[in-house]
Amino acid sequence: MEDIKRTEKLESTIKGYIEHHLGKDCERSHIFDFYIGLAYAIRDRLIEEWLATQRSYYKTKAKRVYYLSLEFLVGRTLGNSMVNLGIEDECTRALETLGCRMEDIRESEWDAGLGNGGLGRLAACFLDSFATLGIPAYGYGIRYEYGLFYQKIKDGYQVETPDNWLRYGNPWEIARHGHFFSVRFHGRVDQHTDSNGILRNEWVDTEEVMAMACDTPIPGYRNDKVINMRLWTAKSSRDFDLHFFNGGNYINAVENKAKSESISKVLYPSDHIMEGRLLRLKQQYFFVSATFQDIIRRYKKDELAFDNFTNRVAVQLNDTHPAIAIPELMRILVDIEGLPWKDAWDITVGTFGYTNHTVMPEALEKWPVSMFENLLPRHLQIIYEINRRFLEEINWRFPGDFEKRKRMSLIEEGDEKMIRMAHLAIVGSHSVNGVSKLHTEILKDRIFKDFYDMFPERFNNKTNGITPRRWLRKANPLLSDLITEYIGDKWIADLDELKKLVPLSGDKEFRERWMDAKTENKKRLAEYIFKKNRIRVDAGSMFDVQVKRVHEYKRQLLNVLHVVTLYNRIRRGKDENVSPRTVIFSGKAAPSYRMAKLVIKLIHSVANVVNHSKETGERLKVVFLCNYNVSLAERIIPAADLSEQISTAGTEASGTGNMKLSLNGAMTIGTLDGANIEIMEEVGKDNIFIFGLTPEEVLELRGSGYNPRLYYEKDQELREVLDMIGNGYFSPENPGLFKPVIDSLLYHGDTYMVLADYKSYIDCQKEAGNLYKDKHEWAGKSILNVANMGRFSSDRTILEYAKEIWGIDTEIKKSL
Repeated sequence: MEDIKRTEKLESTIKGYIEHHLGKDCERSHIFDFYIGLAYAIRDRLIEEWLATQRSYYKTKAKRVYYLSLEFLVGRTLGNSMVNLGIEDECTRALETLGCRMEDIRESEWDAGLGNGGLGRLAACFLDSFATLGIPAYGYGIRYEYGLFYQKIKDGYQVETPDNWLRYGNPWEIARHGHFFSVRFHGRVDQHTDSNGILRNEWVDTEEVMAMACDTPIPGYRNDKVINMRLWTAKSSRDFDLHFFNGGNYINAVENKAKSESISKVLYPSDHIMEGRLLRLKQQYFFVSATFQDIIRRYKKDELAFDNFTNRVAVQLNDTHPAIAIPELMRILVDIEGLPWKDAWDITVGTFGYTNHTVMPEALEKWPVSMFENLLPRHLQIIYEINRRFLEEINWRFPGDFEKRKRMSLIEEGDEKMIRMAHLAIVGSHSVNGVSKLHTEILKDRIFKDFYDMFPERFNNKTNGITPRRWLRKANPLLSDLITEYIGDKWIADLDELKKLVPLSGDKEFRERWMDAKTENKKRLAEYIFKKNRIRVDAGSMFDVQVKRVHEYKRQLLNVLHVVTLYNRIRRGKDENVSPRTVIFSGKAAPSYRMAKLVIKLIHSVANVVNHSKETGERLKVVFLCNYNVSLAERIIPAADLSEQISTAGTEASGTGNMKLSLNGAMTIGTLDGANIEIMEEVGKDNIFIFGLTPEEVLELRGSGYNPRLYYEKDQELREVLDMIGNGYFSPENPGLFKPVIDSLLYHGDTYMVLADYKSYIDCQKEAGNLYKDKHEWAGKSILNVANMGRFSSDRTILEYAKEIWGIDTEIKKSL
């Protein structure tokens, strides 16, 4: 009876929003209107719980965590909110009464264009875990009007079109029109001596942009806790510059307004031109400045002095993008609040933690000093002073070691002086963490060895994790329902509970039901593939999946070489008993990354030949699904049999796609890179396919003089594959089209050692194909993969951050 009443109330609320908010008659409304009505109805519940959560934090004067990230790849909000609030059935019944299917409603929601790849998705998982664990936290970032781009494929080439995800509005956000902060740029620094004889600096004659807050409530899993993701959108300081407007120059007034608001217009403006780099730096300071004004506003509600700041505030920098927060907090404490430098610096270091996300030195962020001097002159002065004091400390700790001074300086000398943002983040934080065991060791031993020698206590590891609420409970209801039927539902908030599946890995009935769930997911993906690509694939074939950003180090190219090798073997009858295989790619290449975009074209060209080959028939298909995003990942991942994690050992910081695929029962084929190593440790060496050089072997081979042509000359099968690609077999209309790809391997050093790992990869793929023929054995190993994924919950990751970095009370019941 209660269920009926709740359903009727929800139905009435949805109708009320459609009629009174949208001004439409329900009988003539579209599916999107019902989505909006449902979203607002759910948001009402979220706001009630959010207000109660915030009141409890203020009442207890809880220490708060502020997670600063330029990306939050949250995907769609509807499904996740229903799962965490426990109202899926209620919402489904209400919509059915209104004549709608839940599946159609879900498809009406546009993925939020607030992130690009793993860094942004990690941040979104962390928000879910913050809320589920009841940790007082806020996510801070930018409300981009346009996402990275909407990927289309034309004649096999990636074409970038605008990702206008806000075209129809966003019912989940609350625009705080009365909540503005002024963010300043340019200007000059005026120095004067105050009445106490102390030198003061004042940043004057600046240009102003206003930051307006837009809030999105993030629910915990069935615990009545809702936290906030606060994103900033740029507004002009006044609707129009009255100087222009009153002078009759309406066009300049409009242009000035548009220029101000461009700061939050697009995620990651192109950085290969100066204007794009300048806009990116503006974005970074824009959201950091607004965020710290908000943090200090909140802090001052209860505190008058800053003595207690580090007991009430913890700030985590998600990579170096928000590292400008370190000089910004120093500016606030010294210039505005009047604290002595040493006191301000102690507070700053005690406030910040820095998460590094790369193992490649060339990917570490740097900014021209000249750009800072023009855009943020006071911050440049503060960075210089931080550096001066830091270099003095190096002199004291390591007297006479001038090379170490040079290596560790925050300023890189050269034709153009550069600010090393990673160095700034390390020096200005009390904690520096990597995101996998291997990554952290590389940071300590190679990338930041000098800093580790000086500050060993600051370095620690926090292996990444994923939220099981979205990546199993929501994305894969067939499998999650089966798991819950056998072991209960505690695993949703305590992933270690999945260990109870271990005894079931040998149970014949359970294996069959496990395979049935996988097959049904594969059938659904096969339908989607046919709908989008007009390619028919066999749901009984092995779904071999590589879904991630397209980059040379992630080695989609190595996967393509295997496809061509398999194609050659099948058409020559060498592997007549090969398991049928559908190789599925998805991912975006950066718009200016020519080689990555050429690899996307190569995938399509190879697919065009393979998919039309009578010789391979149904035994081999190649598919590229365009515009990879969270929602597409939720389609692909539950259907995957084999997870491609094949980056060059020592190049992937962690990876989280590997965790999502394993959690959904895919077997991993991968190198000893990133979190693959820890996955192997958890699932066992017999339940993962490992190939290729180790990180140590990669370094040794590079050091001894790697010659990729030797592999080409010695391996006839490899040579044939490369010659086919380079000589136009897959591009007869333009035989030289893929010559740059082959040249990069044979004549330009093969930076990511594709050829060195080729033979090991091909052999490992054959092993995987042979095992797949025994579906029951495969199912048993698939079950063991899922059963041993408890360590890779983002709840575990966040608990470690809370205890070891932020100093948050972690007496949180795992039975939430």
